[in-house]
Amino acid sequence: QVQLVESGGGLVQPGGSLRLSCAASGSISSINTMGWYRQAPGKERESVAIITSSSSTSYADSVKGRSTISRDNTKNTVDLQMNSLKPEDTAVYYCYADARVGPWGVKYPYWGQGTQVTVSS
Repeated sequence: QVQLVESGGGLVQPGGSLRLSCAASGSISSINTMGWYRQAPGKERESVAIITSSSSTSYADSVKGRSTISRDNTKNTVDLQMNSLKPEDTAVYYCYADARVGPWGVKYPYWGQGTQVTVSS
């Protein structure tokens, strides 16, 4: 009942920037936490950045200082601005949203299909 559509992934050179966007749609009553995870080849999925409904943020140590997560509560969107990209940032990036479906539903984590980010020359 909830769909997360990601965009903005692609190929970028080391030191470059990229902006990922995610839009949630469906029978959504409310969204609490939104965020971005990533999974590199041969590695486990890890959190990148998280933002609550009150705009409290949390970042992985590997991206602190060069990434910014933001959200628009009126549009149910979340963005991740990444600067000074490194080859180790190469991964599939997944959007998630902790959303409630319907007025009597419970919060549940929903995931997007993922978007590929490749940092290479």
